[in-house]
This record gives sequence, structure tokens and C-alpha cells, in this order.
Amino acid sequence: MKKLNRDFYNRDTLLVAKELLGKVLVHKIDGKKVSGRIVEVEAYRGTLDKAAHSYSGKVTPRTEVMYGKPGVAYVYFIYGMYYCFNIVTREEGMPEAILVRALEAVEGLDYMVYNRYKKPYESLTKYQIKNLSNGPGKLCSAMGIDKGLNKEDLCGDRLYIEEGLDNNFSIKTAKRVGIDYAEEARDYLWRFYIDANPNVSVK
Repeated sequence: MKKLNRDFYNRDTLLVAKELLGKVLVHKIDGKKVSGRIVEVEAYRGTLDKAAHSYSGKVTPRTEVMYGKPGVAYVYFIYGMYYCFNIVTREEGMPEAILVRALEAVEGLDYMVYNRYKKPYESLTKYQIKNLSNGPGKLCSAMGIDKGLNKEDLCGDRLYIEEGLDNNFSIKTAKRVGIDYAEEARDYLWRFYIDANPNVSVK
């Protein structure tokens, strides 16, 4: 499948977020290809978005990647436990990004399962199968994404996004998750997901 180029990411963040649905996130690890179909995302619109790390133009060692070129990974650590994978959008100096919230496993399922649960797929419960990659921390664990991939160029050959094969789906719009602190921004309908997909984190 065709890899997304930088021009894809260098556009309005809400548009890019919607168009990421159905695309396939790929991580090449030790010669193996692990991939998952993007089924849920959240858009964060920079300096005017109180839920964004770059709100009010803050530049820190963590957020500086958001001010750089589009099509780059922004990976950060939360709660002392989980990594979150984001995609920088817009032109340089416009610190906007998209959080990938959930994936549907496509390739490398055994690898993803071992990463998450340290045991073979055959031994999983239905609950564990459902929860393999239906959340930002879960998908990073399954896909082997950690802080070492922060600032990774998504137009390269290690971590990137491909065109999907199935674009025949409806898109649902909703409030973003876990941002009650963000005042009016908590009500923005900037979460997008594939309707009826069982891998979505919050329906």
C-alpha cells in the first residue's frame, strides 16, 4: 500500500484526523512488520485549544516537536505508565497534532499480543482480545511504540502510515476523552471514530 507523504499531514488538523481513519499504522521492528488500522483519533489544535499541550504557545522540551515539520511522531508518557502516539500536523510553527486512540490489528498479531500480555494469542480471554489495542496506551504497548520513537519521521521506513484498503464506513463525531480540565475545549467535537467498529475505546 502507498505510504502517506508529508503533504497529507500539512493540512487542517480536523480534516487530517478524519482522513486518518481507515489508514494503517506500520511499525517495522527487527525486520518484522507490525500494523494496525486506525479506527479512532482525537484532534488537538494548538495554541487556542486548552486541551492541547501547546496551548497558549508553550514551548517545552516535550512540546517542541509539535512546532516542527508535519508528519512527525510525538510520543509522550502519561501517568507514569503509558505512552501515547500522536502525529504532528500543519506547517512548522503551528503546534497541532492528532492522538491515535485505537487500532484494529492487521499484521503481526502474535507480536502485538506478546507485547501486551506476554503470552500467546490462544491463551487470551475474550476480554483481553477486545482490549488489545482499543486505547492510546494499549496500542502503543501492542505496537512497540515508546519514547524512543518520539520525533520519528513518519515519511521514513521505520514508523509510518499507509493508505487503507477499506474506506466504506461511517464516521462518528464526539467529545474528546479525559480532558475535563480544559474548560470550554472539553466540549469540542474533535474525536472521530469508525462507526460500529468493536476496537473503538469509548463509544
